[in-house]
Amino acid sequence: MSTPEAGRWQGGAHHLPVRVYYEDTDFTGIVYYANYLKFFERGRTDALRTAGLSHAELLKADPPLGFAVRKVTVEYHAPARIDDALMVKTRFASLSGVRMQIEQAITRGGTLLASAQVEAVCIDLEGRPKRLPAGLKEALGRVAG
Repeated sequence: MSTPEAGRWQGGAHHLPVRVYYEDTDFTGIVYYANYLKFFERGRTDALRTAGLSHAELLKADPPLGFAVRKVTVEYHAPARIDDALMVKTRFASLSGVRMQIEQAITRGGTLLASAQVEAVCIDLEGRPKRLPAGLKEALGRVAG
């Protein structure tokens, strides 16, 4: 059984290739602005998964944990279009207490299309803040070099 592309770590950041499909675009063939948030989410999820911390494993923890985006700032630099091959770059800038500060960028052939600053918090299933999982910093340190 093959698994989908989960990206790779290089130069301290996770790189995830993403293709723009028809469903990602508006009637002009340009990526709809909110869909960049989906691409960023995929980047964060696969970065954590390739570091050894999947969302499924977090839900099995005691107590079960998850992440919620508390704040996101996106800047759009140039449009992505249908069938473009994009790269989602994710870098975990800082981890402390319950928070992660994450820097992300979407590029096409080296051209910056969108950038984001994301603050995510660790929560339990009732939505209460919880300390980041033990070993998260070390796991990210191993893969991010």
